[in-house]
Amino acid sequence: MKLLIVDDDAIFARTLVRALDRLGHPACAADTPEAALALARDRRFDAAIVDLRLGERSGLALIEPLLGVDAGLRILMLTGYASIATAIEAIKRGAFNYLPKPATARQILAALAHEAMADEGSMVEPPATPTSLRRLEWEHIQHVLAEHDGNISATARALGMHRRTLQRKLAKKPVQE
Repeated sequence: MKLLIVDDDAIFARTLVRALDRLGHPACAADTPEAALALARDRRFDAAIVDLRLGERSGLALIEPLLGVDAGLRILMLTGYASIATAIEAIKRGAFNYLPKPATARQILAALAHEAMADEGSMVEPPATPTSLRRLEWEHIQHVLAEHDGNISATARALGMHRRTLQRKLAKKPVQE
């Protein structure tokens, strides 16, 4: 399986490319949407692993152009800012799966293999423990933020909180389960 890695973290991308190569899956890395599209036009890839945040831009905006170059390309969103809202948005735009960082090469390959199993009709087991209240709050904030196209002031008004309070909450890393 040939893979395209799109991540603005050069060290992470380089490490992931080497790990995937060692596991028998040739990979190329791009650090910008433009570089990713150029690689996708020049070469044939089976899947693309796209980071949600590419500098100041969103990896979500790259899904449709990549699929425009190759409609059969499977896109896996990878992010350190995982939320239900962004996962749903990624799937709506055409990504087939969503994986939170940090993720190893084996976890990425397992997510890609899981998609193949899902096509065969296997069921995905729900989590054994319910989502924590802090995690639900974080995901709700991310959902409302996505609805307001990243506008902090509009999101704060919609949530009924002060803008600085929202900024402090957004500056924190997502709650891990």
